[in-house]
Amino acid sequence: MDAISIVSFLGAAVLLTLMPGPDNLFVLAQSISKGKSAGIATASGLCTGLIVHITAAAAGISAAIYQSAVAFSIVKYAGAAYLLFLAYQSFRQKSAGFNVETKDSLNRRALYQKGVVMNLLNPKVSLFFLAFLPQFIHPGTFNVTTQMLVYGMLFLIQAFAIFVMISLFAEKVGDRLRRNPQAAKKVHLLEGSLFALIGLKIAVSQR
Repeated sequence: MDAISIVSFLGAAVLLTLMPGPDNLFVLAQSISKGKSAGIATASGLCTGLIVHITAAAAGISAAIYQSAVAFSIVKYAGAAYLLFLAYQSFRQKSAGFNVETKDSLNRRALYQKGVVMNLLNPKVSLFFLAFLPQFIHPGTFNVTTQMLVYGMLFLIQAFAIFVMISLFAEKVGDRLRRNPQAAKKVHLLEGSLFALIGLKIAVSQR
């Protein structure tokens, strides 16, 4: 590992994190609906899940899951079903609307747990690390597993920072919607649509 490799890795990691995907769309949906605190709590859960995926990739467990079509499918469809369930819950609440006064009473623990579960039930994350991290590994320097863990934690840190920025931006969008009673009633519909989109994207994705 050297400075050039680290800078190159971070540049690629930032671009990949900014690309629309399940994690940042999940943070976006929660932040628009419930504010930045909800987005940050969700992001914290997602990043906790990343720790598991990074460790699994470094230990080679991801490769074992990838080789087992049954294991891969079970995790993938469980994740898709969970997100579709969240979408169903949001659609049921679409007529309730929301208001800014409810932000302080958020159940941050529940949001954190949602983030963890959603991330862990997406097997593509482990496979991403399994494919992405080795491109920056230099076997002749020091332990390969350690290098993968270091790069993985760098990815986690930049991902969390980007998720926080998404939360701040999305909260402003949500606040504008709250000032419009008609639009506010449709926020749960938007949130549910995003959850459904993410769930279907995971379900139809190939290895």
